[in-house]
Amino acid sequence: MNPRSTGAESPRRRVVAPWVATRLRTAPGAAVAFAVLVLLTAFLAAAFPRAVDSYENRGLRHDLRDAAASRSVLELSTPQPPLQMPQAAREDALRPERLADAHREVVELLPEPLRADAAQSAHGVRTAKGLIGSDRWLPRPDSLPPEFVLAAQSGLAGHSTVREGRLPRTAGEVTAATKQLEAAVTAETAKTMRIKVGSVVHLGEPGASALSVRITGIVDPRDPHGSYWSAEELLRTPGLLAKPSSPPPLYWQAALLIAPEAAPALLGTLGEPEPYWRITPATGHLTRQDVPRLTEQVASLESGPELLKIKSVVDENAALTTDVDGILAAGTAMREAIAPVVAVAAFGIGTVAAVVMSMTGGLFAARRRAELALLRSRGGSLRGIGGRLLAETAVVALPAAAAGLLVAVLVVDEARLLPAVAGAGAVALAASAALPVRAVVQHRRPRAPGERDDLVLARPSKRRTVAELTLLVLAVGAVAALRRRGTSDGADHLVSAAPVLVGLIAALVLVRLYPLPLRWAARPAGRLRGAVGFLSLARTGRSSAAGALPLLALLVALTTAAFGGSVLAGVADARDRAALLATGADARISGPGDSVALPEGAERAVRDVVGVKDVTAVRIEHALTLPARDRTDLAAPPAVSLVAADPDSYARLARDLRLGAFPADALAVGTADGKQVLHAVASPGVAKWLGDGTHRITSLAGDFDVEISTVRARTPAVASAEFLVVDGSRLTHQAPTVLLATGAAIDGKALRAVVHGMDGDDDVTLRLRDEARATFTDSPVQSGAERIYAAAVAAGAGYAVLALLLSLLQSAPERATLLARLRTMGLTTRQSRQLLGLEALPPALLAAVGGILVGWATIHLLAPGVDLVRLALAAAPGMAPVGSASLRADPWSLALPAAGVVVLAGAVAAVQAWWAGRRGSITELRAGDMR
Repeated sequence: MNPRSTGAESPRRRVVAPWVATRLRTAPGAAVAFAVLVLLTAFLAAAFPRAVDSYENRGLRHDLRDAAASRSVLELSTPQPPLQMPQAAREDALRPERLADAHREVVELLPEPLRADAAQSAHGVRTAKGLIGSDRWLPRPDSLPPEFVLAAQSGLAGHSTVREGRLPRTAGEVTAATKQLEAAVTAETAKTMRIKVGSVVHLGEPGASALSVRITGIVDPRDPHGSYWSAEELLRTPGLLAKPSSPPPLYWQAALLIAPEAAPALLGTLGEPEPYWRITPATGHLTRQDVPRLTEQVASLESGPELLKIKSVVDENAALTTDVDGILAAGTAMREAIAPVVAVAAFGIGTVAAVVMSMTGGLFAARRRAELALLRSRGGSLRGIGGRLLAETAVVALPAAAAGLLVAVLVVDEARLLPAVAGAGAVALAASAALPVRAVVQHRRPRAPGERDDLVLARPSKRRTVAELTLLVLAVGAVAALRRRGTSDGADHLVSAAPVLVGLIAALVLVRLYPLPLRWAARPAGRLRGAVGFLSLARTGRSSAAGALPLLALLVALTTAAFGGSVLAGVADARDRAALLATGADARISGPGDSVALPEGAERAVRDVVGVKDVTAVRIEHALTLPARDRTDLAAPPAVSLVAADPDSYARLARDLRLGAFPADALAVGTADGKQVLHAVASPGVAKWLGDGTHRITSLAGDFDVEISTVRARTPAVASAEFLVVDGSRLTHQAPTVLLATGAAIDGKALRAVVHGMDGDDDVTLRLRDEARATFTDSPVQSGAERIYAAAVAAGAGYAVLALLLSLLQSAPERATLLARLRTMGLTTRQSRQLLGLEALPPALLAAVGGILVGWATIHLLAPGVDLVRLALAAAPGMAPVGSASLRADPWSLALPAAGVVVLAGAVAAVQAWWAGRRGSITELRAGDMR
């Protein structure tokens, strides 16, 4: 029966306050602080993989975009039309319409992820063999006539600006019988080959010219470094070539740009005209994940199924050449070498973040121990309590982690989403489970109120001992593997986690050992007059059994910061040394090839520049031939650079730069058998080749006798591995070819103006050390990895501070109650501050000193296995000016975070003492409080 029809009233339902909403309203400050912590941690966890993806994607595009166009372009070419074809068909095969149709089909056949950059791609016809320019007015370096390549390339009007005249045209239909053409040249070609608008170039042997080409225009490339002009640099800039004879005579080779419609005329020459299609790959859409497939497709285009498809629409004899696969392989090698070094930072920060999350859960569980114990005493199950706590933390952690993920996605673009979601999800899971897990573990068994939880009663279990020994074995194995294998050839996660494992072992050892000396010190302190020293030492010696977590967080954070600082310091050292080896001083002024004498007065003009402290004039001769007497093997002599300089000035330069320093008298002049003998500083290879005794050296600077007096591995003037340094004043030709200037603040603009004002300034070059250093940082992979390490150092310091605060906050109520009780016994405010300060000082000092020692030990343990060349220098290790770049302990990275821990601990203790004094004893000492 319906109760309403009978007028019966339904029983009133009991309204129970919702658990989650009640808890959030009870402690809104703690919920907000927890949400901020989760948000920041989720942001870091999501931003790290996205940052790695982002800089690797940019690095891939940078490698393809900035590589030489001759390497990155896909060049498809076919031989000239066969002679058995009808002449009209041969001519039609070279006409621009046919080539354009083939270009469109080839572009459509490119397999993904390859795409063509239409703006820089081109096609046309060129002569494979150069045609001799028979005109006497053309430049002839060694009496050899120049050679010209005729190129009918598409898109000339869109890629050039006419400086003089007009672009070439054709009159009527051009055939193989056409003997007169029009052409344009670039401004560089016109200047070098003495060509003007209206000049006529006759191509072919003298008296039997194959073609007459009239120059109708001089053009400037709009994008000289783009693929259109750089895929074949001869189109833009003439080249000086050498004939294969001894001595090799030199001759010029240049390009004449004819109209695409004029290509059939090339069939009437001996230049072997060949059609070509130069396709520049588009890079804007490529990501690192495309590299394996891209490598596979490029290989297929060179000699595989994709090449067969192209041959079916172009020519069965077509061939495709490119070095894109080599560029991809070099980029992959760099990323694989840098990844283990970057992973060290990820493991360090990830470990510290996990520990801080666990400490946060421990703080919440400790603050609510009485509440949870009451629930357990009234029949609450571990599953029920854990579920309620999980819902309580998840309602805060999940939105905060989602917000951190959103911020990471907005801040770091061009990266995959899935790894970021996984990182933020892991943070949300850890944050949500920290409090429930800690609470369930603490309340598995009933605990008496006021039961002590310190190292006096706590005894390490067998399981803990086994776990610690296992971690010790893993740490030793990781360090040994890293020292033996290094990171240059890639490494697994265990090797990358070596610093974290070392910090973990150190924390476990210190947590077991450090209460002992404090207890020993407390015995004599107890006999002193004051009670503050004894109380502080006694309480510190009875630190919480859970004290391993704060110490672990601090040690790992400080170790990560120290390791990151050492990485950045090692990178900076490697770049400084590479720049020094490349320039030889703070500024280098040299003639062409370091072999042409500088103008008179150059040294005096450089000395007058603001900031120049000293100038060393040297004469350099590369490719010096060493004598081969008394040698029975067939080994070729090493390539040697001769350095002739003033002994005092050059010795001072080498000493100041700490680059192969030697005493000035090492270049003294002696006599042997009545002949003048120059003492020399030589490289190990030269010293080994020449051996003992005197040797006759023949050079462009003059002939002389030399004896090796000192051996050094490096010298400032040259970066080559093999060198010979002698007193330049004893040579026949003494004019300097290089000036090496030193100074802490050289005015680069003023120095450049002086160099440009010298006679023959077109041939004099200036290179500053700072500019040379900048060339080693042009890779996005390098700069991205450096930013990650800088962020790791900052995040490590931040988490260290947070771990210290959490450890102090967890014991804050207990300390406040202790102070209140001691005040009732006569403890003064000053003594209260001293007590809290002395109690906080030993753990802070332990963490600081332990962090410095562990960081220093970790760096020295791992330094032999960590090579930073790939991270430091843009060049490959074999091409880099330095052989290796190792870690070095950075004092600031070791000392500053450690000092910050001590200062912060003291500041927190002082603030707490001040706050406890304001609250008074009555507030803290409540009836029934078991603290």
